[in-house]
Amino acid sequence: MPEYGKGTSAGTAVAELGRADVDDALVRLAGKVLRTPVVRSEQLDAACGARLWLKAENLQHGGSFKVRGALLAVEHLAAAGSRGVVAQSTGNHAIAVALAARAHALPALIVLPDDAPGTKVRRIREAGGHVTFAGTALAERIAVVAELRERHGYDVVDPYNDPRVVAGQGTATAELLSQTAAQGVRLDSVVVPVGGGSALAGSCLAAAGCGTRVMGAEPENVPAFTAAQRAGGPVTVPARHTVADGLRPDRIGDLPYALARPDVTRVLTVGESAITDALQTALWLARLLVEPAAATALAAALVHAREAGAGTDIGVLLTGGNVEPALVARLLAHAAPAGRRPAGGTDAGALSA
Repeated sequence: MPEYGKGTSAGTAVAELGRADVDDALVRLAGKVLRTPVVRSEQLDAACGARLWLKAENLQHGGSFKVRGALLAVEHLAAAGSRGVVAQSTGNHAIAVALAARAHALPALIVLPDDAPGTKVRRIREAGGHVTFAGTALAERIAVVAELRERHGYDVVDPYNDPRVVAGQGTATAELLSQTAAQGVRLDSVVVPVGGGSALAGSCLAAAGCGTRVMGAEPENVPAFTAAQRAGGPVTVPARHTVADGLRPDRIGDLPYALARPDVTRVLTVGESAITDALQTALWLARLLVEPAAATALAAALVHAREAGAGTDIGVLLTGGNVEPALVARLLAHAAPAGRRPAGGTDAGALSA
């Protein structure tokens, strides 16, 4: 697998990465990550006119799919004799790196934005990570990572541009495709949230050649991939506040963009109210507590499902569940959206194939 960032360009890394790397990642991660269930909801399907297949990575170790890529990357570094790791993140990648580093008895230095959610900060520290705060912009965190790397001689686990991270993230979509295929279903499309782009790029690798369209979903307040498409390459966007803290990177990664650009079918932008509404929908109808980043993908899938040509079966990658208790409390203090709260009984089921 190419070592992007060590004399290897994004173009070279793209040329050398493929579905085989996702398959290899599946083998390497076997027994180390959960094969999370795929959840269905009859009421949710009825509401949008299609069958939604929800990949519940909110139930994954560390509370998100990010542990998949982090485990692969840190395992590789540990085998090469790493003294420690350093990573920047808005939260979930940092949790995953701290957990992976602890598994290999390596120190982990984590750089977070000043306003990182308290829930994620606590989980990082509980996993043994040492936290440093650095502004709110991606460039600020990257600068501190470079400083810490120079000072301590540690290795960087990049959340976007590490090929092992991308391949690892792709295993979540690969599992989803396998689980639905075991039910005799070929997904028409799969919708994934877009922050720095590793989930989208990994999904494109996983879905290569299978006939399933890959679609992205990002907050309209931080449309990094949409801006990159318009500009012809990654650019920094003005990052307005979004409840989807996991999708706050104001610039798409070079490697994820190069991987996803030729294969992603579409990227939908989602408004703030639609994100919180989808979070409630996941809770009431699918019995899943997800964080706003994951709800962004569900919100986009609900829109897409009603469009002509969407097909009958749509996968949704619910990437994480590390949601702030205060946000959940605010949502629970209000009535569920009209027509969405289950009248009674159980309408959600999980597939474990």
